[in-house]
Amino acid sequence: MRIVTIGMVMAAGLVLAGCSALPSTGPTTMEVSEQANVGTEVRYVLRDVDDHVVSILAASRPATFQGSFGDSRPAPGQRIGVGDTVQVTIWEAAAGGLFSSPAIDRNSTGARSAVIPPQIVAKDGSITVPYAGRIRVAGLTTPEVEQRIVTGLTGKAIEPQVLVTVPLGLSNSVTILGEVTNGARVPLSVRGERILDVIASAGGVRAAAHETFVTLQRRGRTAAVPMQRLVLNASENIFAHPDDVITVVRDPQTYSVFGAAGRNSVIPFDAAGITLDQALAKAGGLLDWRSDPQGVFLLRYETASVARKLDPEFKIVPHDAKVPVIYKINLRDAKSYFLAQNIDIRNRDIIYVANAPVTEFQKLIQLLLTAAQPVATGASIATGF
Repeated sequence: MRIVTIGMVMAAGLVLAGCSALPSTGPTTMEVSEQANVGTEVRYVLRDVDDHVVSILAASRPATFQGSFGDSRPAPGQRIGVGDTVQVTIWEAAAGGLFSSPAIDRNSTGARSAVIPPQIVAKDGSITVPYAGRIRVAGLTTPEVEQRIVTGLTGKAIEPQVLVTVPLGLSNSVTILGEVTNGARVPLSVRGERILDVIASAGGVRAAAHETFVTLQRRGRTAAVPMQRLVLNASENIFAHPDDVITVVRDPQTYSVFGAAGRNSVIPFDAAGITLDQALAKAGGLLDWRSDPQGVFLLRYETASVARKLDPEFKIVPHDAKVPVIYKINLRDAKSYFLAQNIDIRNRDIIYVANAPVTEFQKLIQLLLTAAQPVATGASIATGF
């Protein structure tokens, strides 16, 4: 019996000496906290989730069309631009003028109008009108161009009246491409088209709405929003402006779950937005017999500005750098479930659920028993002799 006791003590010593090597799916709650700082190196920012953290995350949500470009004014009026095709029709009050012909006989009145052949607005932004010369039209509306031509013909034509039309207005169009049925340049009407109007003109999107993102480029600025948000949130469906570029992209969003959760997997979003509580539920929740509800972690990269708000003492990094951040949420506190409802999951986020301390202890006991079994068996054989 003495041999068995000594053997078990020796086995226990060996196991305890190497307990950090116990089988595990990841770090314990304590290890996550201890590993945030190694010496003078800050490896990641670790923050407990509370109301303040939730407010920081809410303020740092991705850009929106409304926030990036605004939509407070009505759709812009059509203005003529370089490359547009312009047609001019001129009327005079009586026959025998510059643009009219006299009566051939007493039964005819003669022509009192003339149609100037369609012209493409030149690079200098002007067109040519007979007897009025070069007329600058770029940046003007059709009524403004009509008035300029009338002014140029005053004293030359007989009480001229002018009608200007734009059969092909390339400068008043938007470009749409990507995951749409028919990518094209879409002309804008005087009424004004919104982003969804342009997408509909291109035949609609080809992918599921929750997997589709719409990117808008305008005057050097770019923003992207989920298609589903564009459909459900009217404020995001802003007016399209001339020269906008709209790109529709299929980009399935996923997050990963590890540790003591019901399912360890890469899980796709099934909606445009999913919150932390929903993400955990889709993964089967926490394993009751194994998980540490105080050790639920959300891992992601944040911007340097967000990292500084989370930890004012965080070492300064370049403004555009991405900082690894771990959010710790304690699900033993009932309030944490409400907080989880206000944390949006982002593409490629990681959720990790640590094992409970008792689980690690059970592993240790099991390993001790396994290590001691051969010793006990040998002792029994020796005693038998």
